[in-house]
Amino acid sequence: MKKIMGICIIFLFLFLILSSNAFSRVDEEAQMEGQDHVHKPITNYGSETMWDMEEDEWQMVGKKGNQFVVNGQPFYINGFNTYWLMMFAADDSTRGKVTEVFKQASSLGMTVCRTWAFNDGQWRALQKSPSVYDEEVFKALDFVVSEAKKYKIRLILSLANNWEAYGGKAQYVKWGKDAGLNLTSDDDFYTHSTLRSYYKSHVKTVLNRVNTFTNITYKEDPTIFAWELMNEPRCNSDPTGDKLQDWIQEMAFHVKKIDPKHLVEIGLEGFYGPSTPQRLQFNPNTYAQQVGTDFIRNHQVLGVDFASVHMYADSWVSPQIADTHISFVKSWMDAHIEDAEKYLGMPVVFSEFGVSSKDPGYNSTYRDTLISTVYSAVLNSTKKGGSGAGSLLWQVFPEGTDNMDDGYAIVFSKSPSTSSIVTLQSTRLALFNSVCSTRCNWSCKKKKMLEKILYHDEL
Repeated sequence: MKKIMGICIIFLFLFLILSSNAFSRVDEEAQMEGQDHVHKPITNYGSETMWDMEEDEWQMVGKKGNQFVVNGQPFYINGFNTYWLMMFAADDSTRGKVTEVFKQASSLGMTVCRTWAFNDGQWRALQKSPSVYDEEVFKALDFVVSEAKKYKIRLILSLANNWEAYGGKAQYVKWGKDAGLNLTSDDDFYTHSTLRSYYKSHVKTVLNRVNTFTNITYKEDPTIFAWELMNEPRCNSDPTGDKLQDWIQEMAFHVKKIDPKHLVEIGLEGFYGPSTPQRLQFNPNTYAQQVGTDFIRNHQVLGVDFASVHMYADSWVSPQIADTHISFVKSWMDAHIEDAEKYLGMPVVFSEFGVSSKDPGYNSTYRDTLISTVYSAVLNSTKKGGSGAGSLLWQVFPEGTDNMDDGYAIVFSKSPSTSSIVTLQSTRLALFNSVCSTRCNWSCKKKKMLEKILYHDEL
């Protein structure tokens, strides 16, 4: 692998040394541009992030227009999903895997992790029944939050699941039936007042939780990047989208009333609905418009701060790996970035994307091509100061967790080419976040120098 000896621009950029991944030399002009301003380099990159961050710099992530901001600087993100962290932290024999995930991701410069803050009525449940919690599992979630901060990784915490895994809306309906309610569909989760009250109580409990490791209330903790209302909400019983829209409005307000400091997102997959017939052409299939979600309408709800989009061409387009998957990803991302800028005025995060090793025709080269395609679309938006605010891989695993692999797991220690791509993306985004203010938007005097670094393609 080629090595980069130094990247200097505006501020003298840190020397980046990884065990097997480094980057090609940047031209001398870039070095001369920034010798007067020096960032303190990290010497132990394997356990810390791109730059040392003092406690007073660990502030809440906010939003200004279509950008995330921290301390007045843009915060474009390169992150990942690892949904099972709380469950692993609840067992002493597997708790160390949580630390491993954060350590590995941090060593590649990743800054955001999305994970579950729910496990309803299942094995090792957080919420055993409505408003009844297992304190030991809650302490496990405390550990996850505390450990994330050690590695300067912020968390998107999802509060419920559309799917039956880890309970989901089906468990809420079961609880309702056990209480004597007349319920006929899992979608009653969105409409029945008692089930809504169960969910709202869970939200209140999590947001007001005082972390037993840090003594910081969740709603006051900058480690938490955002609250996600639900993982991939759908309401198939109402293709008009009215039922889900009403639920989103009530729950976004509920979260903001308890915690006005943190950002809120819905957790949607990004399907276009009846409010925007001209955008239906971008959906991966005709079924997508019938699941009760409506990307633009849903994200116009008061209290929703940024948009989420998922991408699974192998599930939505065809299971066989094909070039059409890449073209779909490009058009899907471009459409949602455009809508976030034109109609929503907010950032959009591509919060789940990946490809399964179980797909016919899969190989690691294709996976790297997919990841590079997603990263390029984010960078193109970054260059314009646009709404494409970042992406989260589905999903990052440490070694020794094969039993949890759904086919999408990426183990960085076993995937050097993927690790190089991820690290380069982290480096580029960290550089932009560091040297540009929100007023810059790439119109600053150093635009040419930034472009040379951020679009230097050699690995």
